[in-house]
Amino acid sequence: QVQLVESGGGLVQAGGSLRLSCAASGLTFSPYVMGWFRQAPGKEREFVSVITRSGGIYYTDSVKGRFTGSRDNAKNTVNLQMNSLKPEDTAVYYCAAARNPVVFRDQGQYTYWGQGTQVTVSS
Repeated sequence: QVQLVESGGGLVQAGGSLRLSCAASGLTFSPYVMGWFRQAPGKEREFVSVITRSGGIYYTDSVKGRFTGSRDNAKNTVNLQMNSLKPEDTAVYYCAAARNPVVFRDQGQYTYWGQGTQVTVSS
C-alpha cells in the first residue's frame, strides 16, 4: 500500500519559515516525480513545485526565490523549505507522486497523494 505522509506544517508569522517533508512508503521511490501542490480556502488546488527523478526542480512563479525543494532517494523523502512566507501562502500543502507526467502542473497525472499539512501564515 502506497502512502505519502506530509509533516512540518504549522502557524508562522509573515516573513518566517517552515520546512515541509513528505515521506513515501510502499513504492520504489526513485523513479517517481514528486510534486507539491496547495489548496487555499475557497480556491482550487494549485501547483507549487516539482522535483524530477534526476533532481531537476521547478516552481510556480509566486514562490520562486522563497521556496526550495529537495529529495533524498535513500530516505524516500522530499522536502520543501519555505522562507519569507506570506499570508497568501496559507493553504493545505500536499505532496504527490507521478511516474511519467507529461505536464508537471497537471494534477491528474499524479497517482498518489498525501493527506496534506496545514500551513498558516499570519500577517
